[in-house]
Amino acid sequence: MNPKGRLYLVPTPLGESGLPPVLPAEVQQRLSAIRHFVVEHSKTARHFLKQIAGLPPLASLELMELSEHTAAKVLPDLLAPLLNGRDVGLLSEAGCPAVADPGASLVRLAHQQGIQVVPLVGPSAILLALMASGLNGQRFCFHGYLPVVQDARDEKILQLEKRSRQENETQIFIETPYRNLRLLEALLQRCNAQTQLCIACNLTLVDEYVFTRAIGEWRQNSLPAIHKRPAVFLLQG
Repeated sequence: MNPKGRLYLVPTPLGESGLPPVLPAEVQQRLSAIRHFVVEHSKTARHFLKQIAGLPPLASLELMELSEHTAAKVLPDLLAPLLNGRDVGLLSEAGCPAVADPGASLVRLAHQQGIQVVPLVGPSAILLALMASGLNGQRFCFHGYLPVVQDARDEKILQLEKRSRQENETQIFIETPYRNLRLLEALLQRCNAQTQLCIACNLTLVDEYVFTRAIGEWRQNSLPAIHKRPAVFLLQG
């Protein structure tokens, strides 16, 4: 029986920053030998893969899609190349696979099947934001997206602020880019003036923005230009 392939978790750029600043040459060299990829969206995956030096023509590669809408019954089919001894690269839409990403379900199944999972080095917006925030990096929690409905969102903000204060824990969350300003306005309205808020936007790009202020200071300054720009929010009471 053929030995099983390895599932490589491939970080991708967070924007149009290009590969050299964010992916080491060793990672790109490893990718050039892979012919099977599981991707969130084929179009953006092809744009990424065509930048990998030494990779054969895209037409010769097999791209299988895995998104939040993929049914669980399809996952074993995505593992088929691995069970036949072929390596597979798992790509997120942006950043690290399986972190706030549907790829986690495939990784879990790979472990159940005894497949080796190999994480590769690359950008993580969550960790980059935490590193640059100056907030507590010893205790932190990532919550993904907050509720969309106003009352539920406002209640969640108060819960996170209280938890942060009681546990001395940084609370990290994100929002759909076109709702960034709505979330920021809710934070400024609901949180205590002394609570620290970091906004990290367009990380690794030329117009990267990372700034931490107390809520009271944010209220006295103009709001940053984060509309429709990928952003991470970090809160510490």
